[in-house]
Amino acid sequence: MPYIMVDIESDGPIPGDYSMVCFGAVIVEPELKRTFYGKLRPISEKFIPDALAVSGFSREECLAFEEPKIVMEQFRDWLAENGKGRLMFVSDNNGFDWQFINWYFHHFTGKNPFGFSSTNLGSLYKGMQQDTFVNFKHLRKTRHTHNPVDDAMGNAEALLQMKEMGLKFSFE
Repeated sequence: MPYIMVDIESDGPIPGDYSMVCFGAVIVEPELKRTFYGKLRPISEKFIPDALAVSGFSREECLAFEEPKIVMEQFRDWLAENGKGRLMFVSDNNGFDWQFINWYFHHFTGKNPFGFSSTNLGSLYKGMQQDTFVNFKHLRKTRHTHNPVDDAMGNAEALLQMKEMGLKFSFE
């Protein structure tokens, strides 16, 4: 069951009304060399300037990005090439990231290759530490930049650190 760390940036709080600007994914394995990066053209006229600013892109730049259907098909194909069996979606904020990836997959490809569930990285760490007040972010090596590949990479590094600390999961 390959673990895929995902991070997204958007121009608003929910998919459909607002758009996923870009996203990154990293196959969680010791080398952390297999990554995906997608930039998607907006699906709505609505956007919140402050939310969009987090991504570092202007609205004009976003309008020149690839059609979402093409990007989601490329991501689906990348997942099929790089992950065998049941895929495990993991994210720092899976309530947010999952809703966009799930909606975009279902809307643009008809099916989400991750199935119907996701895992929250912070909750894993809290459970390991038996403390709902602890934070995993000190385990990252890659700086959190809001580039979704960087952020997914840092979170994948944290998950690998958790494995070294005793969290049981397989790279297969």
